[in-house]
Amino acid sequence: MTSNQVGGKDEGRSKKPSHSQVIVIGSGPAGHTAAIYLARANLEPVMFEGMLANGLAPGGQLTTTTDVENFPGFPEGIGGPEMMDLFRAQSIRFGTKIYTETVSRVDLSSRPFKYWREGSEGLEPETADSIIIATGASARRLNLPGEEIYWQAGISACAVCDGAVPIFRDKPLAVIGGGDSACEEATYLTKYASHVYVIVRRDQLRASKVMAKRLLSHKKVTVIWNAVTLEARGDGNLLQSILIKDIKSSEERELEVNGLFYAIGHKPATQLVNGQLETDSDGYIITKPGTSETSVRGVFAAGDVQDKKYRQAITSAGTGCIAALECERFLAEEEALGKDGDPVVPQQGYLGTDNKDGIKTK
Repeated sequence: MTSNQVGGKDEGRSKKPSHSQVIVIGSGPAGHTAAIYLARANLEPVMFEGMLANGLAPGGQLTTTTDVENFPGFPEGIGGPEMMDLFRAQSIRFGTKIYTETVSRVDLSSRPFKYWREGSEGLEPETADSIIIATGASARRLNLPGEEIYWQAGISACAVCDGAVPIFRDKPLAVIGGGDSACEEATYLTKYASHVYVIVRRDQLRASKVMAKRLLSHKKVTVIWNAVTLEARGDGNLLQSILIKDIKSSEERELEVNGLFYAIGHKPATQLVNGQLETDSDGYIITKPGTSETSVRGVFAAGDVQDKKYRQAITSAGTGCIAALECERFLAEEEALGKDGDPVVPQQGYLGTDNKDGIKTK
């Protein structure tokens, strides 16, 4: 993989675009879907896929996934890194210019928007008429001993993504967390597991009453209260057990499970736009309901950076498509109006959010 490419050809780092109609920041399913649509519309998108941005390789969270079995078009499944290589190749095929660099700073106060690459903060900014933010989110992890060894080899942060894979079928599994997400993940896993243990740090669930009741009444679920996980153990290839501790008695014991699922939240990669775009209490970019429009006209958000509910590759790709179509319409409207260098004001009729579903009513 070359550091900078146009149509598959290597581009030197010195050949930097001074101005673009649109840049895409992020290179997961949302970013690449947006880029493909934009390129096919002859908008010459520039993508910054990031160099270990958000702690992940270019391609985002899917690069850490061994098998993707729920994305249409791959009946035998496909490896996450391989899928992202195909996304990238398709973006390049239609003319997307891709830079394996990280955008470290943006100024969204006026159009054209200004941005700086990492290491170039002291230089003149580059500019863009519009920006699609597709920087994603990362699962919060516990950094347990053994976690790196068994990540995607028994440890996961997405039951919907991974719960049906063969290594988990008819096996005992564990979920860490006590909120709605943990209840949803554990309940979902009962479709495949022989039994599901839910490890809760406190003596009660933080989940809604409906979710808690559904979990606690399930015959295949056991909740282990007042407990923390200390270590992930296995044979070097696959997870076989975890070491847990009762925080009241300090008693430690080994729990035999073949899968461990984290349900302790995700962290959206929104530090780039903090203070410039409206975000919710968890840091997710707020978009106008039913659109990818952010609180700044001309800036769009797609993928997990604005989706705290579904967090699937297919839904991310869908929002990338929406962002591209809305960006194309925005640029056409701006061209018709002949506007340039206007100060940016918040979107008219824009609705913010503080709730878990990303919608706030007046």
